[in-house]
Amino acid sequence: MKYSYNGKTVVRGPVTAPTPEDAYLYCRQITRYHAKTFYLATRFLPQQQRKPIYAMYALLRTVDDVVDTAEDKLTNGTLSRAELGVMMDSWKERLKACYRGEHNNDPIMIAWQDTLRSYSIPLELPLDLMEGVTMDIDFKPFQTFDDLYVYCYKVASVVGLMCSEIFGYSDKKALDHAIELGIAMQLTNILRDVGEDVDRGRIYLPLEDLDRFGYSREEFMQKKMNDRFVALVKFQIERARKYYEASEKGIPMLEKASRFAVKVSSRNYCNILQTIEENNYDVFSQRAYRTLFQKLRTIPSIWYDLHFQA
Repeated sequence: MKYSYNGKTVVRGPVTAPTPEDAYLYCRQITRYHAKTFYLATRFLPQQQRKPIYAMYALLRTVDDVVDTAEDKLTNGTLSRAELGVMMDSWKERLKACYRGEHNNDPIMIAWQDTLRSYSIPLELPLDLMEGVTMDIDFKPFQTFDDLYVYCYKVASVVGLMCSEIFGYSDKKALDHAIELGIAMQLTNILRDVGEDVDRGRIYLPLEDLDRFGYSREEFMQKKMNDRFVALVKFQIERARKYYEASEKGIPMLEKASRFAVKVSSRNYCNILQTIEENNYDVFSQRAYRTLFQKLRTIPSIWYDLHFQA
């Protein structure tokens, strides 16, 4: 059996169902294509941890893609709300069946089921993720940061909690810091994607923050750059950095073999905020990103920090 992704055959499995190894390869290709910074960090994990991380990302990415597709179909009228509900319930049932150990020929579910044999990952975490990504379908602006926090937790922090179960930890406080890192990363995503979200008619920043700096929703949707907007973005960058800083306390609580990869991911994601600053806070017309060279350049200092600053 062949499985294709982005027009390329990435798994050549047996006639019936793919083996776990083939399924993990499929998940790896999805991760490599969609999550370049995350994928780079996984290369520093022990081999036995990479495969479950790929399975986790592929599961979450696929659910996100399903929701994105459903959103487009709802917009053009080819999908009804009732059909959407049936579709999401079907995904939840597939996930629950996976946790029950029931047979499935889907490579992602095969990889995830194999992962569950070695790691205890609560079912409510991927279900929370599904609930979080569906919030985008009936999008409503977040009035307060507390409202935004709930969204960030469901679409990002639950990923950190699942990763923590794979990485291993010596203190359950590590989970609190995993939540903080998820919040930091999602806040970074939101800042990076401001321009694209405006094109979709959306503002993800809390409206109370726009009011705080006297920057109107109309100005936001018109992509107006002025001193008030710069002050607003600076405030968001500072908030995200505080979450990154707080999350650092959790890295020493992880199993030693996992710390470097987490630090690489965290540092390079945080550095997107620096790129926004270098772009003079113009997140409307410039999507901040880090080049591969810039990402690799962080590795020596991260290695030094972990070995000599502990």
